[in-house]
Amino acid sequence: MANLGYLQLTRDCYQNCRFCSNPPTGVALTEERMKAEIDKLAELGYDGIILTGGEPTLSPLLFPALKHATERGLYNRMITNGQLLADRDFFAKCVDAGLSHVHVSLHSYRPEVHDYITRYDRAWETLVTALGHVPDLGITCDINTVICAYNADHLHETVMWITDRFPFIRHFVWNNMDPDGNRAEDNPDCIPRHHEFQVSLELAMEYLHSTGRSFRAERVPLCFMPRFPWASTEARKIIKEEERCILFLDGKDFVRQLQFLHGKGDPCSACRWDPICAGMFSMAKTFDERELSPVFEDPAPVIRAVLGREPEPELRQRILARAGQRSTTEQPSEEQRGQARLRVLA
Repeated sequence: MANLGYLQLTRDCYQNCRFCSNPPTGVALTEERMKAEIDKLAELGYDGIILTGGEPTLSPLLFPALKHATERGLYNRMITNGQLLADRDFFAKCVDAGLSHVHVSLHSYRPEVHDYITRYDRAWETLVTALGHVPDLGITCDINTVICAYNADHLHETVMWITDRFPFIRHFVWNNMDPDGNRAEDNPDCIPRHHEFQVSLELAMEYLHSTGRSFRAERVPLCFMPRFPWASTEARKIIKEEERCILFLDGKDFVRQLQFLHGKGDPCSACRWDPICAGMFSMAKTFDERELSPVFEDPAPVIRAVLGREPEPELRQRILARAGQRSTTEQPSEEQRGQARLRVLA
């Protein structure tokens, strides 16, 4: 798998998604900084770049970024809501400038649900128009879906609808929503419990697996995807000992992520998959560790599935030595965990 860096070109966006974790900040990216960040990824040995936002198609730096990344030998991807790509001429211009792949954010096959989530009139209709241009333009496309309370029960129906209407789409990514700060604080009704999406997510994975397609899930503990643990973004990073670079247009700025750990609860200490699992995002703050459960299966088959081979003895030892390791930044304190356990578990 190629190593890809992320670059936020802008935080502006047409849409006003209820769960947006990267809303406008007023921080602007200069062309000089943009080129410097692309140069940095090239020097770090990255294979490609993912342009993101906000909505990257709104940035005046879109075409300069595509051009510069291409000149530096990086291939270009973009995460987009697809609104401007409904204009075929604009979409073709992006491809001509070096765009080779798009990650399109579609949160439900139901127009009324997608438009309600994005708070943008005819967002679903415009996005579907953009998807229709993909085959003619000769590029590839993935679907990104943020899991929230409004789509948690029909994730599987969405992938079945998409693969039926757009059979050229071969890869899907689900991101359990980030409930901390930003718009989620104003829209807590969007936040799902893990058990609310577990069945639909597994049905979606089973369907895609049966049709020979690929998929990934992020911010989902492995005990909530026990049949497909090798599809966890964090587990793959942990097992492959990979990193991830992201330029945020906010106070975080440039982040070179080397650790992929969230919160771990008491069940994690008894779980045999603890060394390869990131745990529960926002544990004790928003999500409840009482939803977690230990897995008693050998992690070796998962490791083999991710690597596509038997791991070297040294790598296997390093992975298994991660048992009991906890994040220095995301692991909640015992006091925080105790307070969280006093809340009613819905």
